[in-house]
Amino acid sequence: MRKDKEIIRKRLTQVIISCLVAIGIVALLAFVMQGRDLPVLDTHGTIANQQRDLILIVTGLGMLVVVPVLVMLFVIAWKYRAGNTKANYQPQFDGHRGLEALWWGIPCLIIIVLAVITAISTHALDPYKPLESDKEPLKVQVVALEWKWLFIYPEKGIATLNYLNIPEDTPIDLTITSDAPMNSFWVPALAGQVYAMSGMSTQLHLMADEPGTYNGVSANISGDGFANMRFKVNSQTSADFAQWARSSANSSLQLSSATYETLSKQSKDDGEKTYTLMNPDLYNEIINKYMSSDMTNGTKETMPGMDM
Repeated sequence: MRKDKEIIRKRLTQVIISCLVAIGIVALLAFVMQGRDLPVLDTHGTIANQQRDLILIVTGLGMLVVVPVLVMLFVIAWKYRAGNTKANYQPQFDGHRGLEALWWGIPCLIIIVLAVITAISTHALDPYKPLESDKEPLKVQVVALEWKWLFIYPEKGIATLNYLNIPEDTPIDLTITSDAPMNSFWVPALAGQVYAMSGMSTQLHLMADEPGTYNGVSANISGDGFANMRFKVNSQTSADFAQWARSSANSSLQLSSATYETLSKQSKDDGEKTYTLMNPDLYNEIINKYMSSDMTNGTKETMPGMDM
């Protein structure tokens, strides 16, 4: 009897210690995250809002399976512990049709629901899909460099380094490439991430629903300066953006093909800069650097979607 009590005491101690460790981990996580911004959940854009809702829905559906399983794990382990001689062992329950239908049917139903949600959201949140709006989209060309971000406004004659100004409640049509190792463009509060690759042009559409400043990051390790390869997205009122665009078009810094060669060299902590765009075809020239020189039917091979 004393031996059984000792076993129960040890196991109870193990359970208590495990619970305390779990509570400690949760408390530590809460302390570390206190006062910190979670842009993936604190969203301010049409696309990011839908992605946030999708994350919450999928997580909630997953919890419908995970939470009961974890609860049952502890309940069953405690009830049928070695020291509980009052536990009624019923092996015939392993073929109980009702219970089998319950613990197989609910997960299967959740998987079906998740499959439908995934299929619908995959098309609804396609980064190539233009956003519906009564306003004309603003076209911006994005180039990932080492280790900085270049933003080109071909229709405004402007280029910026490490910051992106956009008008609120206006679709932003981004075309993205890289003139460096492959990277990933991500503004968590406004949209999901899209890869930037040399010789290719990918797309992303986003729209901020209110004025504010949002953090953008490089989401793909690309070398020594990766950690500081960040940028700001400033959502402005239409009037403020128009005023900024007019004043920036007369910047003392000029971005031509020649000055771009200097800008594209490896560097860190370049800060924010504004340029007058001297070469409106600069984006295509950057992509063409990686095109094959082979000729097919007298025409140079190009990548689809290159002419933006």
